[in-house]
Amino acid sequence: MGLKITLPDDDGARQEYALRGEPLAVVKRPPAKSRIALSAAHVVSRPDSAVHPSEGGAIDWEATMAFRRHLLEQGLGVAEAMDTAQRGMGLSYDGARELIERTCAEFGPKPPAPIFAGCGTDHLAAGSAQNVDDVIDAYLLQAEQLQRAGARLILMASAELARVAQGPEDYAKAYAAALAACEQPVILHWLGDMFDPRLAGYWGAAGLDAAAASCLEIIAAHAAKVDGIKISLLDKQREIDFRRRLPDGVRLYTGDDFNYPELIAGDGERHSDALLGIFDPIAPAAAAALAALDDGDEQEFRRLLDPTVALSRLMFEKPTWHYKAGVVFLAWLNGHQRGYAMLGGVEGMRSLRHLAGLFRLADGCGLLADPELAVRRMKLLLETRGFGA
Repeated sequence: MGLKITLPDDDGARQEYALRGEPLAVVKRPPAKSRIALSAAHVVSRPDSAVHPSEGGAIDWEATMAFRRHLLEQGLGVAEAMDTAQRGMGLSYDGARELIERTCAEFGPKPPAPIFAGCGTDHLAAGSAQNVDDVIDAYLLQAEQLQRAGARLILMASAELARVAQGPEDYAKAYAAALAACEQPVILHWLGDMFDPRLAGYWGAAGLDAAAASCLEIIAAHAAKVDGIKISLLDKQREIDFRRRLPDGVRLYTGDDFNYPELIAGDGERHSDALLGIFDPIAPAAAAALAALDDGDEQEFRRLLDPTVALSRLMFEKPTWHYKAGVVFLAWLNGHQRGYAMLGGVEGMRSLRHLAGLFRLADGCGLLADPELAVRRMKLLLETRGFGA
């Protein structure tokens, strides 16, 4: 008899659910050749930390590094200390810097798959920048510190720049200075306000068409310093239109957690590479799908990846910035950490119905690595939240 568990349905009623998924194998692979694929990886919080959750909590470094090995061994690169790692949302810059330094030291200058790391301005207290020069100084400080550790950079979108900039010319000034300080070509970062409301109006324009034009001007002026740009706007057609306008040699890294299979597959002329938070919880499916794409088997690529879209769409539903609770929830179900805990104590920001939906969809995609462990832990969570037998 198969495993069964009683879960809340969409209306909160009790419903017996029979697990049906066949767990996908976790296979050691080289990085894909046809696409660059980076997973924005989460950090593991120590549930036994003496640091109060209001102060961020503490990181379980052993489990956090083990999870990065889990990704890299499957051929997936790592985008370190990004918003999936609660950067600026529980993870301070001091914590991010230590995380990046540990990752660089652990995997060295030639990691098994590409590693990039977020460089931003988040050591500035909110509202403290007086002008664009303050933001530039902040970017330069982090760039110097992180490159000294051996990191290759992602220039993260800056909430302080969005607050003080008066228009596109201020963005052009800030990015010219920041890019000049970068030793290797970097990935730029356009994170929509559905992920962080402080980034509304980024690139100095109220509308997305004007913002795209402003961003493209900056890229064109500094193309030799730009490896690519990650776009997270959850707008498939806008991403396709944007990538058509990029200079030759500049990559589009999709951050579209709603439409990634189609965008990565491409349209026959151009495709998107990937820098995705969803690749953290769906790593075995993503890695196998990319291997199929390397073999020229787009049908198998879509067979493996398309079923994960429903899981991703639920995980990233509004309020989108709480998707991290779902990422960590699945990591806990799959045994990558001891407890369902997050920096800042924000693991409670998704409802039990939401988490039950993620459980069902992850099972259907073969993403519960050890179904018995997942059921046991899900039952513990249900009981803790008052839905026990």
